[in-house]
Amino acid sequence: MEKQIIVRGVLVGALGGLLAFVFGRIFGEPVIGRAIDYESGRDAAQAVLDKAAGLPVEDMGPEVFTRTLQSNIGIGFGMLLFGIAMGALFAVVYSVSVGRVGKVSPRNLALLIAGAMFSTMYLVPFLKYPANPPSIGHGETIKARTGLYLVMVVCSIAFLLGAVWLGRRLAARFGNWTATLLAAAAFAVAIGIVMLLLPSLGHLSANASYGDFASETPQPLRDSSGKIVYPGFSADDLYAFRLYSLAAQAILWTAIGLTFAPLAARLLGERAGSVQRAEVNS
Repeated sequence: MEKQIIVRGVLVGALGGLLAFVFGRIFGEPVIGRAIDYESGRDAAQAVLDKAAGLPVEDMGPEVFTRTLQSNIGIGFGMLLFGIAMGALFAVVYSVSVGRVGKVSPRNLALLIAGAMFSTMYLVPFLKYPANPPSIGHGETIKARTGLYLVMVVCSIAFLLGAVWLGRRLAARFGNWTATLLAAAAFAVAIGIVMLLLPSLGHLSANASYGDFASETPQPLRDSSGKIVYPGFSADDLYAFRLYSLAAQAILWTAIGLTFAPLAARLLGERAGSVQRAEVNS
């Protein structure tokens, strides 16, 4: 049965990845295009300033992959693979959870796991380190940013598992509803402490030379006299990109949960029926 569950997880993950790509292609791609145009214009303005100051100017070289190729085949293939991977992981978690989480129907279990994985693997880390479009983020902080994001993901998953354990321990004493609220509060406090302890991206040591800013969002580019020669990154585009990124992930996990739920219910129902028939025949 486990193999059948995983196969179904891979299929629904692929569907979720495809739907997320279609959404991102329609709504997110224009924002990405504007972000790339902004980055190109800013680099050109910086090159002019560097040349005027007698500094060496780097040649960026030709484009390896065209934007058309990146925005269609590249991102589409990437989202499909990501959806397949998340669907397979979802199926593994589902297989492990069946029969171990109390009296939860197969359909509801699928929805609960999809919601939990979306929250712990994306939504909660997003609250501390939201997604950024191209042109935001300094090259020298890539490793630090990746590490901090992974810390948020790991802590979010660990605290959720701890909250589930705590809720089950408290249920006998306080009842399911109160125990759930107490466990949720414990999760919120724990993850809130982690968020307070982790640094903002703008305050990383590698960003000290850029000024005292909370994020790596590009500020207006100024010449030696302090005059703005190129604007900062658009707040509207930054907001739109983060909103669409969050929506794309929500679409992915909603598709996985809603599509897998009836498949799992049917599969486990067939298994239960087979067991009952075997018992009758014996």
